[in-house]
Parts: sequence; C-alpha cells; structure tokens
Amino acid sequence: MIRRLVVIAALGFSLIGAATAVAAGATDYNAIESQFICVSCHEPLQMVHSPQAISEQQTLQGLVNKGLTDAEIKSAMVDQYGVGVLARPPASGFNLTVYILPPAVFLGGLALLIYTLPKWRERARRTAPLTAAEPLKSEEAERLDDELSHFI
Repeated sequence: MIRRLVVIAALGFSLIGAATAVAAGATDYNAIESQFICVSCHEPLQMVHSPQAISEQQTLQGLVNKGLTDAEIKSAMVDQYGVGVLARPPASGFNLTVYILPPAVFLGGLALLIYTLPKWRERARRTAPLTAAEPLKSEEAERLDDELSHFI
C-alpha cells in the first residue's frame, strides 16, 4: 500500500516537473510580439492593424504554436520578412553604428567641453574690467542730463 502511494506521488511529481519544463521552454506570444515591427508602417507589431501587420502576426502566432524557441522564431521571421522586421536591429555590420555613434558623439562633445571651458573662463577673466567705473565728470553729467531731458 505504501509502495503504491510512493509510486503515485513520484509519478505525480514527475508529471508536474515535466509540465513546468514545457511551460518554461514555451514562448509567450505577447512577450515575443514586442520584439517585432510591421515592415510596411515601421510601428510596433502589437500596435498596428494594417493588412501587413495582421499577416506578420498570423505568421508569428503560427511559429509560437509550433513551439519554437525565441531564437528560432526570430530567425524564421527574418528569413521571411527581412532584418527590418526586428524592433532591435542586430549589432553587426552597418547596424553597429546605431549602438556606437551616439555614445561616441556624446563622449566627444564632453571632451571638447572639458577642453574649451577653462580657456573660455580664462579669456573672460582677462577681458573683464578689473576696477569699478570712474564717476562722471560734472561736464559729462550735465550733457547726459540735457540729452535725457529730451526723452521726458
């Protein structure tokens, strides 16, 4: 009797483990759909409902239903629709510039700023007046008052 219970328990645990393993290896459609874009309107696949997007969604659903892995699904979608179907282009070839150029421009601008800022500050210190302005002489003050009186 106890032997039967142990066998049934072991069988139950093994079935639960197998179901968990299958579920872990299965691809979730909603999770993978966000990794693709519509090749005709260049919008995320999950947000558009054009005929092209519907065709891509149906293809994607068919691949998910076959139980393919994420990598296999991406490969199949690229084979059918081209690299333009991927929301995140692969980091190789010309696409590598998308990943390298923005940080390189930022770092170059930062280095240029670090190099030129002390020079700008030094130039401003050299050209700034070192003493306060002298008070106006009485002749200049009278002339200024006369000229300003025309505006009042």
